[in-house]
Amino acid sequence: MRCLFKDNIPLAEMVLRIITGKPDLVITDCQTQKDMKRLAGARSICLDAYGTDSIGKKYDMEIQREDKGADPHRARFHSSVLDIENLDAGQEFRELPDTYTIFITEKDFYGKGEPVYLIERMNITTGKPFADGEHIFYVNGEYRGNSDIGKLMHDFNCTDAADMNFKLLADRTRYLKENPKGVSEMCKVIEDMRKEEREEATKAEKQRTVFRMLADGTLALEKIAEYVGLSLDEVKKLQTAQKV
Repeated sequence: MRCLFKDNIPLAEMVLRIITGKPDLVITDCQTQKDMKRLAGARSICLDAYGTDSIGKKYDMEIQREDKGADPHRARFHSSVLDIENLDAGQEFRELPDTYTIFITEKDFYGKGEPVYLIERMNITTGKPFADGEHIFYVNGEYRGNSDIGKLMHDFNCTDAADMNFKLLADRTRYLKENPKGVSEMCKVIEDMRKEEREEATKAEKQRTVFRMLADGTLALEKIAEYVGLSLDEVKKLQTAQKV
């Protein structure tokens, strides 16, 4: 995903038009590996592809290869981070732009055979949309068919540019596989992904160690932080989480 959309607004625009069903959508900016600012102590995220359209709406596109990566709580968090990123001090809440959090899942996450699952908030009592501007899409990566979304999912899962339906995707795939600069780009992204996975695994192991030390009850929080290599605030947060 990151390689596909890097410096390629036309491709991001085409994909978003197909997924959202907005044929006139115009993307004015698209960034890959976008680090979102966060509140102190909160979890940060790096977006696969972050775009803005001509009327200021925001789009976050993520490839989720495992079901755990597509947990609805994760979609909720991504959506909330987009809100924090796009409302400055002094602005009115009504100035929040519409946001679109899009998870393209490798499998059919909801198992109903639909190409796209659109999640919107509802006022349960009135039965009407809540209309807060938050939109979440789950795109079924297993879906195939003669529609544009079916053809797009075929191309996303295709490694041979000659067999792809969309020229923009085929050209980008050829560039990444055949052009020396593109190959280097791809290798860097793969290495970055591996680094992220290693860092996540290390962080998880540190947290497990902290929980064991807290359960033992013989060490001061300051010592736990020193031994494990986390800040005192992080250890305190884990202590609070353990008590819940």
